Parts: sequence; C-alpha cells; structure tokens
Amino acid sequence: MTPTEQTRFVKTTALELGFDYCGIAAAKKLDEDEQRLHNWLSKGYQGHMQYMENHFDLRVDPTKLVPGARSVITLLLNYYPSQLMDPSQPKIAKYAYGKDYHKVIREKLNTFLYRIRETIGEVQGRGFVDSAPVLERSWAQLAGLGWVGKNGNLIHKNAGSFFFIATIITDLSLDYDDPFAKDFCGTCTRCVEACPTDAILPDKVIDASKCISYYTIELKSHLSPELKKGQLDGWLFGCDTCQDVCPWNRFSKSHSTAAFEIAPSILTMKAQEWEEMTEESFKKVFANSPLQRTKFSGIQRNLKLLRDTQDAVIASSTTQ
Repeated sequence: MTPTEQTRFVKTTALELGFDYCGIAAAKKLDEDEQRLHNWLSKGYQGHMQYMENHFDLRVDPTKLVPGARSVITLLLNYYPSQLMDPSQPKIAKYAYGKDYHKVIREKLNTFLYRIRETIGEVQGRGFVDSAPVLERSWAQLAGLGWVGKNGNLIHKNAGSFFFIATIITDLSLDYDDPFAKDFCGTCTRCVEACPTDAILPDKVIDASKCISYYTIELKSHLSPELKKGQLDGWLFGCDTCQDVCPWNRFSKSHSTAAFEIAPSILTMKAQEWEEMTEESFKKVFANSPLQRTKFSGIQRNLKLLRDTQDAVIASSTTQ
C-alpha cells in the first residue's frame, strides 16, 4: 500500500469502529509544548497530581514512546448524552454517565491496531487513551481536528468539545492533515467567567489545583476549607461548567455509543438516594463506572461538602 492508501484505510477503519473524527500528524518533538508544560509544572498548577511530573521527556516526544514512530493518529469519540441529570441534584460530569471510557476505547484501539496489522502487515504502534504521557489535545490540533479553547479543551468547529481523545502512535508512513491554524474563541470569556473556582487563567492556562474536577476526583485528602463557600456548585464528581457555557457546544449532538448511556436509576438519583447509598450498593451500581476512581469514600466526602454548603445557604437565607 502507498502512504495515501494506508491513510484512507486508517480513516475508514476509524469510522467503522465508531470514532467520530480522525486526524493524522507527523510524529515529532513538541518543542513549544515542552516549554509550556515546564512552566505549568514549575508554578504548581498540577496540585497533588505528582504523576504529571513523571516521564516529562515522553510527554513531548512520541518517538520515545514508540521508537521509529512516524505518525500520530488522533481519534475523537463523542460522549454528549441524550438525557441530562437534574441540575438541582448532585451532579456528575457527562463523561462519567456510562461505563469507564478507558475500557471502552482501549478495546476499540486494540481492534484498530489488529486491523492495521492484518491489512497492512507488521506495524509498530501503541494506542493511548488518557492513561499515558501523551499531550493528546496538542496532537489533535496538529491533526486538524480543532483548537484548544480558553478552558483548555479541544473544540471542534462543527461539534463542540464533548469528546474523548484517543491516540495511536505508529511507524506507519501516512499522509498528514494540516494543523488547525485558527482560534475561534475570539474575545469570548464565558468559560472564564463561569468557572466557580477561578481555575481558568489567561493564555489558555488552567490551574488544575483549583479545578472542581481535581477537588472531587484527584484530590485524595480533605477538601480545602474555602470550598465550603459553595464553590463546588453542586458537582459531586467532575465538572462540566466551562463546557456547558461554551457557545460552540450548541453544536453538540447525542453520542451513539451504547456503553456511554446512563442507567435510568442513575439519571434520576436524588440527593437522599446518594446519601443513603451503602458501599456495597455503590460498588454494584457503579461497577464499571469512572466513579470508581474516587471510590465510595470520595463520594461520601464530596456529598458531605455539598450537604454542608446547602445547610449554610439555607441558614444564611433564613437570617436575612
């Protein structure tokens, strides 16, 4: 096969496996990202996520992850749901509505690589989905799939930002897409203004140590006292605020991946049901869910903070 024929096969296979978009960039060291990442880490924006400091050289150079790599294939998979949880009840981020995306997408990537080898021959390659030192949003932009918005998310001009990003680094010779050159955020600052914890800084920098997703998922210790002022904004697990207010997400459409569908019992869960849930029932209801990452103890911690916040709001309103 010629590089053009191989490229056509790769993009056709991506669609057959259910991915929404596929773009390809040349494997190279990301010099600009290297400097940005260094500055970000030096300012402590990673908080207690020490793993962000590991394997620095691998994050900025795909040829060190896959020796001999020539191409980086980026794949987008929509997860925007057809039904939304009641915003007046404890909220979980939309990406966590269904089964753990790592498992779902990893299976697709394994199938993808199998088909490539079956059709093209012996090919070196590895698939990644948010579980290895890969700067997936940078690769998506270089592959022409969109731009990185002020909120740090990749935004596709025709479909918004509710996407999982997967990457395949391979030694295949392929035709490369043109990088996405324009930033269509313009002067819009809706995400910056809407962020409950002021985690979105100038120049597309995110102070992850202030992000609600960090507080409710990554941070394993007790939450900061200042959050008791209501800054969790009702979020029990993760946060979608900066995406929900983004004008480009008016183009979001419901996904077609059955594994990401939310169970009816979870969709309609009330605060009292969350409060009364036992660890045994939590493990059963959320057996294959991203919520397992924070464990039952983490959910209980977050619930307590939401409850304390609500009690404080009620007390404040009755004294006025």
